[in-house]
Amino acid sequence: MATLKRPLETTALSSSPAFGTPLHPLPPAQQPRPPPPPAFKPTIATILPILLPPPTLRPLAFRTFTKKHNLTLNSSALQALATFIGRHCGSGWREEGTGEKVLEASAKLWKAESGGVFVEDGPRLKGILKTVEGSMSGGRIGAAKGGSKLSRENSFAFGNENTIDLKETDEHNEATKEPGAWLKVHSAYEQPRFTFDIDKKHFIQLTSKPSLFPPPSHKTAVFRERYNNIHQRLLRNEAFQQPSFQTNSNGLHRTDSTTAQQFYKITPIANLLGRGGTSHLLLGMLVVAPTGTLALTDLSGSIFVDLQHAVPLQGEDSAYFCPGMIVLIEGMYEEDWAGAGSSGLGNTGGVGGTIGGRFLGFSIGGPPVERRNISLGINLNATDIGGGFGWTDFLGLGSERAVGQRMRRLEEKFVGPQSEVAGATRRRMIVMSEVTLDQPNTLSAIRKVCEQYAAGGEAPMAFLLMGNFTSQPAMAGAGTGSIEYKEIFNELAAVLADFPRLLQTSTWVFVPGDNDPWVSAFGAGASSTIPRDSVPEAFTNRIKRAFAQAKSEAGLLQKEDMHGEAMWTSNPAKLSLFGPAHEVMIFRDDISGRFRRNAVRVGQATGQYSSENAAGGAEDVEMSGALPTIEERSKDNTQESNPLRSRPEYSAADDYPTTQAKKLILSLLPQSTLSPFPLATRPVHWDYAGSLSLYPLPHTLILADAETTPFAMTFEGCHVINPGRLVSGGGRRKKVQWCDYDVWSKRGMIMESSVG
Repeated sequence: MATLKRPLETTALSSSPAFGTPLHPLPPAQQPRPPPPPAFKPTIATILPILLPPPTLRPLAFRTFTKKHNLTLNSSALQALATFIGRHCGSGWREEGTGEKVLEASAKLWKAESGGVFVEDGPRLKGILKTVEGSMSGGRIGAAKGGSKLSRENSFAFGNENTIDLKETDEHNEATKEPGAWLKVHSAYEQPRFTFDIDKKHFIQLTSKPSLFPPPSHKTAVFRERYNNIHQRLLRNEAFQQPSFQTNSNGLHRTDSTTAQQFYKITPIANLLGRGGTSHLLLGMLVVAPTGTLALTDLSGSIFVDLQHAVPLQGEDSAYFCPGMIVLIEGMYEEDWAGAGSSGLGNTGGVGGTIGGRFLGFSIGGPPVERRNISLGINLNATDIGGGFGWTDFLGLGSERAVGQRMRRLEEKFVGPQSEVAGATRRRMIVMSEVTLDQPNTLSAIRKVCEQYAAGGEAPMAFLLMGNFTSQPAMAGAGTGSIEYKEIFNELAAVLADFPRLLQTSTWVFVPGDNDPWVSAFGAGASSTIPRDSVPEAFTNRIKRAFAQAKSEAGLLQKEDMHGEAMWTSNPAKLSLFGPAHEVMIFRDDISGRFRRNAVRVGQATGQYSSENAAGGAEDVEMSGALPTIEERSKDNTQESNPLRSRPEYSAADDYPTTQAKKLILSLLPQSTLSPFPLATRPVHWDYAGSLSLYPLPHTLILADAETTPFAMTFEGCHVINPGRLVSGGGRRKKVQWCDYDVWSKRGMIMESSVG
């Protein structure tokens, strides 16, 4: 008989006789270490957005903005802050303190950009919130950078968000991965307005509302602002800096020609009285006096000038000199002893602040150009004297000191050569000018350009189309009425609809010309008052419908990549990419022809004109220095080593179009404005004259001039582009020209093709 045996138990039992629980083995002496978290991807907390009512945020905002920073929030700004904190900080905005940090950072940035005491909702606040959003990760603002090294910039970075350790936290923000999202278009009517305070030596933002019908005092303020702007810039130039140590001279004597002049000194015109026979350097605006003579005027007075013996500082035939331009004239003052009691109007003695006598000009030139980094006071050399305007927010997107360094890091990340976000094609901006849509070859040229960039995998960042959009003035009785004008945009929409990828991902900017409405209805294509508004929406509905249809045809998975839109802006206008890191000025005007029509003769040109017209008869009255210029090509002179004579280098290999392009650049950039002409020649809205300013110099100036051959060249760090006419040439085959602009290198290239 088999014996039943209890099966062997493999587990040890407890020592207690009443319980049969198993006895667990003792743990080893050393526990294994847990695996480390992955180092290649940081852990980001998930934020649950909430709808934060403004009254709930009001006590914290009042404590931060009003009590701590002495700022006043209005209801619209409080609503914008509440929406931002609720979306990006979530439900833990109060317990975790993230809401207070956002308010603190916003208040510091607002004060750093000189936003004023009242905080209002607008482009400035939106730019600040966008800056704060870029420095947030997981609902929190990054920690401040450490380090014991103290630099000048860090010492004075009050409220500077550049000290936030971003570590490229924006790579986790899906909304900022598209470079086109950082492209902003600034209309001339929306830009902040500034005035230069000569006492504080700083720009102050104007808070008064601009008007198209301002009081007459604003007309004189236009000239005063231009003069103060150039004068303060000129005094920082090294040629006008008085040396700290000078050798004592035994007596007063004239410096001979072999001794180099150490510095220049500007003499006000009113100080010339009683100093006849002495040499001076004057800074003022060229004007034509009521008697028809050429005069120079500044804030202290005016004087008749004689330019028969004047020599251009930059070389013969190197620049235009027109009435309305602010120039430097070096010469000698001849006092008119009979001017005080004379009743003749020959020299306009004593009339309207004009002093007697005349000023014999020996040399004339435009004021030196100041580079952008010197104006803003960034990246200076040891000998440079910066303007210190880095804290001034000229566009309402953040100042250079506040957000410049961070924006340049984002620019390098998104559009740099090592960027994985944007390829070579995505970094492009395509510029086309004089797009006359009523011409049969223009639509074919646009189609050819679009086919070239639609063939690749990526689309350019932006397309810039500049007028005139019709060859004849619209609604001026020239055959192009409102119906015909709208029809040409309908035809353009039909062409663009064949390239849905370009409409989905690219930004299309349209800038009007003088032939476009509504200005053309009463100007008939003549020079209109600038800045001028965009093309009315009544003519552009079909274009916007084409963009909406292109986006609706795409799949739902591609919706987040669609940043394409059609934007109709003013003339002139500004484009900004990554805030102050990249600024582009756009202007459509045939300015070269206006320079040639209004330029005065100086030096040898005046004498040559007099000899050629000596047989014209006694009835011809010769006005010294106020004669129209001749258009001839002259030899280049050797340039001396002089800071005032900086200009684009001329060489014997330069052809005539290149020489004329350099002459145009050297005439326009030193004036720091897009319209250096009298108001009777080129009317300007007085309250919006600041939108024409070229100070500080933009990174790129797109100057669309249909009367000049296309060019792309750089002067003093400013890249000037003229795309020329889109379609030009005669015969059956037409030449197509446009500019391919690289937003990373900030350089353009003129492209050519043909149609027909």
